[in-house]
Amino acid sequence: MIVLSFLSPVFLTPRNVSNILAQTAVITVVAMGQHLVILTRGVDLSVGSNLALASVVGALLFQAGGSAIAVIVAMIVSGAVVGAVNGLFYVFGRLPHPFIITLATLSICKGIALQLADGRAIPGMPEAIRVLGRNAVWGLPGSVFVVIGVGLLLLVLTRTIVWGRWIYAVGGRPEAAMAMGIPVNWVLVSTYVISGTCAGIGAVILAGRTDAGSPLFGNLLELDTIAAVIIGGASFLGGRGHLGHAVIGAIMIGVIRNALNLLNVDIFFQLIVIGVVIVIAVESDVLRNYLEGRVRVAQAGRAR
Repeated sequence: MIVLSFLSPVFLTPRNVSNILAQTAVITVVAMGQHLVILTRGVDLSVGSNLALASVVGALLFQAGGSAIAVIVAMIVSGAVVGAVNGLFYVFGRLPHPFIITLATLSICKGIALQLADGRAIPGMPEAIRVLGRNAVWGLPGSVFVVIGVGLLLLVLTRTIVWGRWIYAVGGRPEAAMAMGIPVNWVLVSTYVISGTCAGIGAVILAGRTDAGSPLFGNLLELDTIAAVIIGGASFLGGRGHLGHAVIGAIMIGVIRNALNLLNVDIFFQLIVIGVVIVIAVESDVLRNYLEGRVRVAQAGRAR
């Protein structure tokens, strides 16, 4: 950010900072849900298609005369239902990895969204949702306050109640968690429900910015959210990470993309940059775990 402030005089202007926050709001909210899944050694590949389906459901309900509250609830519930399907099939279907079911629902949700919307965007959203795409308070878009609200709620859930401790236990060592009497299966299901719910909230934010629902929303959102979590410092090996990691990672992605746009870097090269950053982040995580393992062995040797 310091380098970019010298390379582009526009970068640190209030308008551009507000633009970055608005652009990263969807990724941030969905990444927070993805973060809980990754904490349990899982992954949710369906978040992008889930968001698209939720936006289409909301747009169709609004066209049918639904109120703002009904539209918002419908989008959030739609996301949560898809998350519940992911969690239940993964856990009770005894699938070897959540990659399988979430990849399937990625395709299913996209197909349903395209079918319902007839392959096109559906314009129109209630005024209460459109407000999220505007500068609401202190020059900040309304979506920023949604992100703050979701973040605080999840922070309370993960840090102040026993369920939050269970997530870390399940991700750190599932066998030990089960031996301790922790309801591992339902903890896993709950994380996918929350991930889906966050996708539904992301649909509300994106629909507010675009004043529409579209089956084409959320393309590569799963990549962005996974990247945000890993870049922020969480571990793919589970049991390690903080909700703030997902937020930091999402903002980092937003800053990188914004900077590349300001510097007139080709859009295709931007995809390469994000991919390289993901590889560096994952390799850093692997190296960190390797070095920590060596340190623990050395400490154990000295203790003897």
